[in-house]
Order: sequence, then C-alpha cells, then structure tokens
Amino acid sequence: MLDLRLIRDDPQSFDAGLARRGVEPVGARILQLDEQRRAAATSAQEALARRNEASKAIGQAMAKSDTATADALKAEVATLKTDLPALEQTERDAAAGLDAVLAALPNIPAADVPDGTDEAGNVEVARWGTPPEFDFTPKEHADLGPALGLDFETGAAMSGTRFTFLRGPMARLSRALGQFMLDHQTSARGYTECVVPLLVRDEAVYGTGQLPKFAEDLFRTTDGRWLIPTAEVSLTNSVREQIIADLSAPIRLTALTPCFRSEAGAAGRDTRGYIRQHQFEKVELVSICRAEDHAAEHAHMVASAEGVLEALDLPYRRMLLCAGDMGATAKRTFDLEVWLPGQGAYREISSISWCGDYQARRMNARYRPEGQKGTAFAHTLNGSGLAVGRTLVAVLENGQQADGSVIIPAALKPYMGGIEVLEPA
Repeated sequence: MLDLRLIRDDPQSFDAGLARRGVEPVGARILQLDEQRRAAATSAQEALARRNEASKAIGQAMAKSDTATADALKAEVATLKTDLPALEQTERDAAAGLDAVLAALPNIPAADVPDGTDEAGNVEVARWGTPPEFDFTPKEHADLGPALGLDFETGAAMSGTRFTFLRGPMARLSRALGQFMLDHQTSARGYTECVVPLLVRDEAVYGTGQLPKFAEDLFRTTDGRWLIPTAEVSLTNSVREQIIADLSAPIRLTALTPCFRSEAGAAGRDTRGYIRQHQFEKVELVSICRAEDHAAEHAHMVASAEGVLEALDLPYRRMLLCAGDMGATAKRTFDLEVWLPGQGAYREISSISWCGDYQARRMNARYRPEGQKGTAFAHTLNGSGLAVGRTLVAVLENGQQADGSVIIPAALKPYMGGIEVLEPA
C-alpha cells in the first residue's frame, strides 16, 4: 500500500513514479476519492456531534418547561438518527473505493532503479566465477536428467505439465541442496529457521501484495485458503498487525517450503525441464527492519544468496532490474542469474527485493523509532536463498561429464550419504 500523504503532497511525482512502471496517471483520481472520503467523514462527524448536542439540549429545555423547543429538538434528533447510518455508509463506501484503487497499484521504484520496460533494460552490476569449459557439447538438464532420476513423464502422467517426479540419488540431491541452504543461512548469515503454514487466508496474501491483482497466479483451495507461492507470505505476515517491541536489529527469518504457482503468465515459457514448475521447493529469506537499515539489509540478503552459489562453485551474475521488470511490491530488486552450460546462458535463480513500507502498510506492521513519539511502518525485504529446483538444474549442467554422470559439489558431499557422483541408470 502506498502512503496517501505523499500522494497528497506531490501527486505529480507520484504519477511520474508510476509512469516508470508503465502505469497511467492516477494521482488526480486518488485525490478526488480522498476528498470524497474526507467530506463524507466530516458530514458524518458533524451529524453525530449535532445529535449529541441536541440530545443534551432536550434535557435543558425540559428543565425550563420549554416544551416547544424540546419537541423541535426531539424531531431534529430523530431525523439525525435516521440520516446518520446513511452518512456513515457513504463514508465507508468512499473509503473502500479509495482503498481499492491504492491496493491495485504497484510500489514506486527507487530513484537509482534504471528505466526500462522489460528485461532488456536490466543492468549487470557484478559477475562471479568462470563458466566451465567442456571437451564435449554440454547437454541441457532436460536431456541429461532423466537417466539420473529426473522423471518428467511420471510427474506429468499423474499431475499434468510442470510437475516432476524425482527418484533415488536425484531426490537425495534435491534434499541435500535444501538442507545445505538452510544450514548456510542459519549458521553463517544469522537467519532464524521457521516452519510455516502452507495454506493462508486472504489477508495474508493481500498483505504481501499478491491480492487483489495477482490472484490468477495462485492456487486456491475449496475452503477459500491459498497455497503459498513462496514462504515470503507466511514469514512476512508473522509481524502482521503488530507493533514490534524492538527493531534495533533486523528480524531475519528463513524457511524451506514447497511453493505453488499457477504460472498463469508463463504460457509457452520453459515448458521443457525443471525450470518452471507448478510445485517446487525454495529456501526463502525475509527481513523486517527500520527504514534507515534497509540498504545495509538489502546488501546482506544479496550476499547471503550469493554465498550459496559461491559455495557450490556455480558461476553467476547480479542484475539490477529496471523499473518495468520488477515485481509489483518492490522498490529495488537484484536478480542473481546462474550460468547454465546446456543453454549457454545465465538464468534467474534468485530475486532479492527491498519493498520499503509497501507491505507493512498493507499488514499494519509497525515499530517504535527510538527517541520519537508514535510508531512508524517497518520496511520489509525478501529473496530466494535459493530456489532448490533451479539450483539442482545448475548443479547438473555445470557438473556434467561426457559419460552423462554429474560430479557433486564438495559443499554437498556431507549431505549425500557418501554419493559423490550421480551415475546414469
């Protein structure tokens, strides 16, 4: 949710920020709705105050035996009592209309975010590692994986496209990756491990920004709950409707969960292989911090995700996303893209975003700034640390050998029960 006071103060700058995302100007409409809401609230308050004043005056008139005045006041009170519910409903309707417009709008990009409409406008800011060289033509994971236990046919037979069945050492590798990532984030990077609900209510996905605009990207159960698209939803909502007692240090949370996405906007993209699934696992990172700590915390989260890639010796690059390619809730986003030899390209493996107070306003998550009266909205950040399936793909493609086997990275060997190489069946 956006700060209405900032829109009132400078609607032109607000519209300019939205224009960077390709959103039409809406500042004037918001100010109009805001004025209607405030006028309705004023009318309701004035009517209530007059009813209370007239009610008190009735007793005074009766004490003076002024029956005519008392009767006139009683008639006025009766009219106000009849009219007041309609005035209050008008106020509620105006407020709901304003909230509906604000709730559908994306966050305003930070000033240092580059302009652009799609991924072509993203800017590479760092690169790590050297892509491996092969004395054979490297395969894509979709061709390499089936002989190693990546069973696309069985997954599709029982669930349809974008579902995969993992067997034997391949399943062990997936589990090893998730456990290694969790251990790295908790022991080396200061995140607290959590086990979170996978089913949440409307207000939770509203709080993190998936509702109302992106409902088609989610799966909904028959009892009205939503399957989480990422543990960001559950972790961030853990401070929902709270005044956080102490935010002198950021709250850092992590969880390894299944994630569920309809991929409604991805028709025709990555239909082969394990890159884009309806169900996948991910280690999510979430931070809740003070406004003044957001830049340092964003850097910490980026380094936390990069540390996993470096420990696995997977070459990657860091991209600063342009305004038109960021998610709706973000003010600034860095994508980490891992090198995939089979595709001969870098592909996204983590997206790490600073959301400002956008989500906190929707969740009403506050803290008490030291030395100040009142409360302030917290800032939230989220990112992948990492997506397990995409990391598995990167391990397969970067570690592949000419005979179809795959060498396990050294960092994963303690988790693999003695397996050092995946051998084709």
